[in-house]
Amino acid sequence: MERKVIVIVGPTCSGKSNVAIELAEHLNTEIISADSRQIYKYLDIGTAKPSKNEMNRVKHHFIDKLLPNQFYNVNMFEKEALELIEKLLSKNKIPIVVGGSGLYVKALIDGVFDSVDNDDEYREELRLKREKFGNEYLYDELIKVDPAAASTMLPSNWKRVMRALEIFNITGESILTLHKEHKRETDINFIQFGIEWGREILYKNIELRVDKMIEAGLVDEIKKVLALGYSEELNSLNTVGYKEIISFLKNEIPLDRATELIKRNTRRYAKRQFTWFRKDNRIKWFEVQDVEQLDSLHLTFAKMM
Repeated sequence: MERKVIVIVGPTCSGKSNVAIELAEHLNTEIISADSRQIYKYLDIGTAKPSKNEMNRVKHHFIDKLLPNQFYNVNMFEKEALELIEKLLSKNKIPIVVGGSGLYVKALIDGVFDSVDNDDEYREELRLKREKFGNEYLYDELIKVDPAAASTMLPSNWKRVMRALEIFNITGESILTLHKEHKRETDINFIQFGIEWGREILYKNIELRVDKMIEAGLVDEIKKVLALGYSEELNSLNTVGYKEIISFLKNEIPLDRATELIKRNTRRYAKRQFTWFRKDNRIKWFEVQDVEQLDSLHLTFAKMM
């Protein structure tokens, strides 16, 4: 019997989660979240985490798994998600993977060492740190996590230093490991579906979601996270929606400006996601024009299984 896993991808606000829930109910199976931020507790509104009702309807994995200050990377996700997939397949369930974190999805399908591409969000974080603190700061950060790699380069060669930090952040291992053979073989058939909206409709959806997030209490959510003692410097909070509101809470910008920046940065993020997923020609794309079409998409996916 063929061992299948369904993967639903697409940019933020494309309706992936809703389709995945409907499909999981239809197939009587469970959902594996491939979202690098929904994995953290307390980050609910800003990550568009499924509601309690939705998670009661269908069992979700890799949501609310970690505290905001706990370390996690794509290498850990690959191993744990594959173990979970094996358990579900042994119960004759077809696992459904859903999420917009391209690195997580690609690592799960191809293996993490075939997936060490770029983490644009983390790279931007490193770029800003270099502008603020200089090359030596990045080099010191590399010494802390990967002294072996640091010994092979100089602080002035900041691009190599940045890449080594990026590799460690993605994989949890040294960039030097990439010079060794590290292949993964699997007999699992990952069937990928992509959800695509017209750009104008998608951007409108993004603006509506951001407005709803603000109305739902995003500011208070972030206040509570910071009040619990979590640092604003955490990687989990260096996320669209959170970093802008933190700037507002620090009186650096007004709330309306923070809201505008969230919308702008979410649009940019969606564009990067779409560009990433478009590179994989194994994905079967479905263009959606309206909510009714989105609501019936799970039946289309089910028929193709």
